[in-house]
Amino acid sequence: MMKPIYLDHNASTPLIPEVINAMMPFLQNHYGNPSSSHYYGQESKKAIEHSREQLAALLNCSADEIIFTSGGSESNNMALKGVVSLYNSGHIVTSVIEHPAILEVCRFLENSGYSVTYLPVDEYGLVDTKSLVRAIRSDTILITIMLANNEVGTIQPIREIAQIAHERNILMHTDAAQAVGKIHVDVQELEVDLLSVAGHKMNAPKGVGSLYIKTGTKIQPLTHGAGHERGLRPGTENVLEIVGLGTAAEVFHSNEKTILAEQKSRGDQFWSELKEAIPEIKLNGHPEQKLPNTINTYFPGIDANTLLSDLPDIAASAGAACHADSPEPSHVLKAMGLSDERILGSIRFSVGRTTTAQDVSAAVRKISEAYRNLTENMLSEVTFTDISDIRLTQYTHGLGCACKIRPQHLEEILKKIQTIPSEYTQVGFETSDDAAVFRLTDDISLVSTVDFFTPIVDDPYDFGRIAAANSLSDIYAMGGKPIFALNIAAFPEKRLPMKVLERILEGAQHIAHKARIPILGGHTIEDNEPKFGLAVTGTVHPDAIWRNVGSQPGDALILTKPIGIGILSTALKRGLLDDAARNAIVNIMSELNAAAADIIREFPIHACTDITGFGLLGHLYEMLIDGDISARIISSKVPVIPNTVEMVRRNVIPGGTDANMNYLKGHIQWDDKVSSVFRVIFCDAQTSGGLLVATPEPNAAEMVKRLKESGVTSASVIGKIEQAGKYKIFIVP
Repeated sequence: MMKPIYLDHNASTPLIPEVINAMMPFLQNHYGNPSSSHYYGQESKKAIEHSREQLAALLNCSADEIIFTSGGSESNNMALKGVVSLYNSGHIVTSVIEHPAILEVCRFLENSGYSVTYLPVDEYGLVDTKSLVRAIRSDTILITIMLANNEVGTIQPIREIAQIAHERNILMHTDAAQAVGKIHVDVQELEVDLLSVAGHKMNAPKGVGSLYIKTGTKIQPLTHGAGHERGLRPGTENVLEIVGLGTAAEVFHSNEKTILAEQKSRGDQFWSELKEAIPEIKLNGHPEQKLPNTINTYFPGIDANTLLSDLPDIAASAGAACHADSPEPSHVLKAMGLSDERILGSIRFSVGRTTTAQDVSAAVRKISEAYRNLTENMLSEVTFTDISDIRLTQYTHGLGCACKIRPQHLEEILKKIQTIPSEYTQVGFETSDDAAVFRLTDDISLVSTVDFFTPIVDDPYDFGRIAAANSLSDIYAMGGKPIFALNIAAFPEKRLPMKVLERILEGAQHIAHKARIPILGGHTIEDNEPKFGLAVTGTVHPDAIWRNVGSQPGDALILTKPIGIGILSTALKRGLLDDAARNAIVNIMSELNAAAADIIREFPIHACTDITGFGLLGHLYEMLIDGDISARIISSKVPVIPNTVEMVRRNVIPGGTDANMNYLKGHIQWDDKVSSVFRVIFCDAQTSGGLLVATPEPNAAEMVKRLKESGVTSASVIGKIEQAGKYKIFIVP
């Protein structure tokens, strides 16, 4: 398989040969501590100071004004926190389109007693200097506005903003991480007091950056130790990467005109050829006042992730790389006032030093072909000789139940929906239960549910099995037994062979056979994304319904399946799992909750739910909302699928999991001994997860014993229900 064409230079840039060559001796021979006075140490110290001079020459400042850091984020933190910590209180001005390394620092400072004004931007992403002047107060101590935006490339009038600041004795900082190495950056021309640089945005290594601090500008160090970097950044210097950054700066400085002309040529070529191939596309950001390498493009009528899934040989981004897994739309495009449709249909392409004219033309051809295939419903040129060649997850922007609408948004909608009252309705959507229940007779109630989602695995047969098992789970979670089901399928018949849909249905039929129910029909629509699930009908005795509310203090909480599906399915999509790990999670998701439900029915049950898109703690929280109760979870007792911890440590965290964590903030008290890794796992969005049951504690041991004997081997007591406390959920080691 050929490598994709790399058009994501705003996310990170490759090391150029000069940088690699300069770094090699510091991997092999120059290993001395730069603080040591002997020869070996002084060789390292000399290399650092030479790199400082190289970067200073590029930025047109004194070498004494350069502090080396671990990257742009640390530089931004050092600038903002270092300045404001000199004051007991004060006001900061920034913009709504800054990088999270600025916005999150500002939010932290707001919680620490400082105030922040977030300036709006116009439709091009430009800050209005008049609104800046109006925002300035007598206690304003710092203005921080990025030089060039990482998503749309818009360049701000930093010199004008700096002059406004200095006229009022206010310090000026700019985040230039995306600008240095892509445009001419001169701190004297910009007139800034502080400027942040990120090495990996300018063909230097990841993990190194710098902060320019104008002579006379005072800041406090964030950390304390030995007197490295003028006492502002203690810790033995990263000599290897500092050398790489200095070399990258010198190469750019020596060849600036040529490099900038080439990048502009490639950027102009890309936009010109793409616009000619697809005239209806639109540019996001300023048409002229922008980074020449950045083309943020709106493709009408198509979701950006859907288009990218059809472009496996193009490396580009539907969002900034630092938060590409977030379920939230781009905060930059949103701030520019673009419609939701335009935001969701936008992709950022960014060329760089290694992009050739041939790369651009080849990429444009592939992009235009894929776009036309999607929007005009034309058959793809790709011929599938065997459907095993197809990776279903490449045809969707999200995975399984992790694609659920965020719970807080759904709650607001459902509050406004009024249903026709009926004396026969036992469970409706006014609660967070898994299915609706409607009483037919004194002895029979119908349990009805519908669930469908996008592919969570690549194999169509496995996808059908998992989707069916997930849909049936809602019936079991209500204490019911399924009696029949209907298929629900959305399928891109112009993009995929119908044999794929056939295999999905066969997989669902296999699970229905295991559940001993017929699938009696269904409904299909043509869609750009494959989606599948079942509408399932079951029965339950009117007095034997399990609700997700009703837990009582003293109840034990029992979980029947291990968690980690959202994380591992994301890892699977990225190609990070082997076949054994893949088979393990497929088996977990396709396992019916029928056997568990049959055992559980033999015991008194106060509450039950199944664990899906809102994660273990999200669904547990739903169990606690309507009662004067809390839950205590013993983290070491929660079963976790192998490989999950490793993937979280590698930052493989799906957007749905992030959304769950944000939703539950303020409702959970975490013991300090519970690691951040497990905090993520406990909020992980599951697909076809296990049952979570609240039963009187004396029954717990026997229930778990019976579950394990019946083949539910992961069943565990994971906690208990208590009288209401300050928080709804307490997590202990």
